[in-house]
Amino acid sequence: MIKINLKGEICEFESALTVAEVAKSIAPGLYKAACCGKIDGKMVDLRTQISQDCDLEICTFDSPEGKKAYWHTSAHIFAQAVGRLYPNAQFGIGPAIESGFYYDIDLDPKITPDELPKIEEEMKKIIKENIPLEKEILEPDKAKQLMKSLKQDYKIELIDEHSKKGEKISIFKQGGFVDLCAGPHLLSTGMVKAIKLTNITGAYWKADANNKMLQRIYGISFPKTSLLNQHIQMLEEAKRRDHRKLGKELEIFSFAEEGPGFPFLLPNGVIIKNLLMDYWRKIHAKAAYHEISTPIILSRALWERSGHWSHYKQNMYTTTIDEQDFAIKPMNCPGSILVYKTKMRSYKDLPLRMAEMGIVHRHELSGALHGLKLKKS
Repeated sequence: MIKINLKGEICEFESALTVAEVAKSIAPGLYKAACCGKIDGKMVDLRTQISQDCDLEICTFDSPEGKKAYWHTSAHIFAQAVGRLYPNAQFGIGPAIESGFYYDIDLDPKITPDELPKIEEEMKKIIKENIPLEKEILEPDKAKQLMKSLKQDYKIELIDEHSKKGEKISIFKQGGFVDLCAGPHLLSTGMVKAIKLTNITGAYWKADANNKMLQRIYGISFPKTSLLNQHIQMLEEAKRRDHRKLGKELEIFSFAEEGPGFPFLLPNGVIIKNLLMDYWRKIHAKAAYHEISTPIILSRALWERSGHWSHYKQNMYTTTIDEQDFAIKPMNCPGSILVYKTKMRSYKDLPLRMAEMGIVHRHELSGALHGLKLKKS
């Protein structure tokens, strides 16, 4: 007898069963809404077998875990649609993110925004076909042979990385589409009800500027069309309130080709900046902080000690002065440590409260900047 604790209610089952089967035994509505599960706090696929006593939570779209599984499945639907329409497409990765999903694609010629509606229509066909997703665990060699037969070079590279760690390879099959993936996923494509592709950007493979630039296509999906319509309306409202649009209209800041990624604050922008700085100083003074200021350029020796030179150099601006390497600081903390070291300190001095309104510069990847913001990817 297997005892499963469902939020304080103990359910008993005579033999092993899947998370989906547990949901179905509770209520047909829960089974239809289930996106994934959590066994003893760990996120799992609906196909996961339960063979011993445990705590179980059935996750629907209303939960963060449910959304992740829902959007991850939507990414697979997108990739299958692209594969049908563009047989030569090479696929990178396609995860769920905080606001939907994306998939990185290598295709020549590239997909244009005008082609997104065509891909959406193919995605809707795949949803209507209600194709089941099937999980399989393969040995690395077998998985590699599979991806070679599909001519998916990026997937082969990922398999090689996993095989070095001694890991077996998890794949999901969805009709004629196959992807490397640990899941969790919905039971079938038909569980996705409303879907929309939202944007196309560029992204280096593995976020490495030395690798090829791929196309990153974003999308969103919902279990109800009304929710999708609300989301689209919210996006339209966000466009009207976009800080880049307002920054230009209100003469707050501008950009120039001579300084890509570096904003030029106009008179109105400087007024706002000074007001923010005054507020910052006021609340820090109230908390007994002392303001410091450290140099913008510091020597390579410091960045080697901090670890930036070996782990972050590709994102730093460097220069050579009198045959010595220097770097413009990408963050303030190493300079603050030098301030701390200006004299001997005692535990009686603690806590030390020092703050800096420092200027930092980072070499961000192309496409990562979004006006005055750094986009998540």
